[in-house]
Amino acid sequence: MNYDSVEVAKAAIRLAVSTREEEKAIIEEFHKKGIKSAAVDIGGDLINSIPRIIERALVASKKTGVIKDTHVHEGAVAGAAKDAISQVDSKALGLNFGGKLGIARSGEHVVVCLFISIGLLHLNDLAIAIGHRSIPIVD
Repeated sequence: MNYDSVEVAKAAIRLAVSTREEEKAIIEEFHKKGIKSAAVDIGGDLINSIPRIIERALVASKKTGVIKDTHVHEGAVAGAAKDAISQVDSKALGLNFGGKLGIARSGEHVVVCLFISIGLLHLNDLAIAIGHRSIPIVD
């Protein structure tokens, strides 16, 4: 069964906000429903971490079978990750952050959710962002 973009986004969000302990069970639950998914931890200085965040999204997506090793699939995940980053970059500019990416795909919809805690001394701020791309169903 293929889900619409809203359901795929909910899956990516759920993974991004999950703990490592919850993650495997959630991925298995989604797998049974036909939603391919992955999650990966991220962190560091936002500006210097942008290439690494996109790379981690790509590696996790390919390694878990969310996408295939093709230019179109990689471009979709990279674009969705970049969109999510651009939604929080003004809030985290020059600050350190830690968080997680949740990635989900069903049919033509691929969604990357970024959930981060932005540190400033002992004060932390939170941000969540999401990027979506559509890829042709050729699988």
